[in-house]
Amino acid sequence: MKLLVFQHIDCEHPGSLRQFLADDGVQWDAVNLHKGEQIPNLNEYDALWVMGGPMDVWDIEDCPWLIKEKAAIRRWVKELSKPYLGLCLGHQLLADALGGTCGLQPIPEIGVLEIELTEEGIKDSLFKGIPAKQRCLQWHSVRVTQTPEDAIVLAKSDVCSVQAMRVGNNAWSMQYHVEIESDTVDNWGSIPAYASALQSTLGDNGLETMKTESSAIIDNCMVVAKQIYDNFMLSIEK
Repeated sequence: MKLLVFQHIDCEHPGSLRQFLADDGVQWDAVNLHKGEQIPNLNEYDALWVMGGPMDVWDIEDCPWLIKEKAAIRRWVKELSKPYLGLCLGHQLLADALGGTCGLQPIPEIGVLEIELTEEGIKDSLFKGIPAKQRCLQWHSVRVTQTPEDAIVLAKSDVCSVQAMRVGNNAWSMQYHVEIESDTVDNWGSIPAYASALQSTLGDNGLETMKTESSAIIDNCMVVAKQIYDNFMLSIEK
């Protein structure tokens, strides 16, 4: 099995999911799109993960590679019908690439916040064995405002109605982060765009607050991440 990963900034990689890949001996290749790396032949891979980043789906002037990335996502999901997992920006890119829309969120979700699975989410194979309510790390000011055709909303929060979705039978995405590690908040907090959003939302002590709250949920996040990883891998085998 070969996994392809699209990355948009050095510090937003598969995080804790890397350990599960290593344990299973899964070969994975990261394409750092922000560094000008080219998307390889998609036919050579079995699954695609698309990670987060500080840019927005409409930033094609500053990040022209977004155009090719969206085309690759569209081909992957619709033409090749292979398994896809998107996190944060990867969630928004899935929507945008397949005809949905994204827009600024009236109230940014930055912090450790609660999400809730919908009735469809509770039944979905990706969330099998996952609690209906979870406290997760969130760090976003953009949301999916209109889902693509054939999309099912799998999770929501009080201020974001599309926290997770499935498109068709092979593509899943989440606005929130389950892949966090012990150093995630420090690493992301060093990025100017993230730091500014954090301060605007949580104040001058926002970083320390985020570190304390994320440390409190890290063990549970690892358990959830492993379950989601296992469920996703089962989708490849079917």
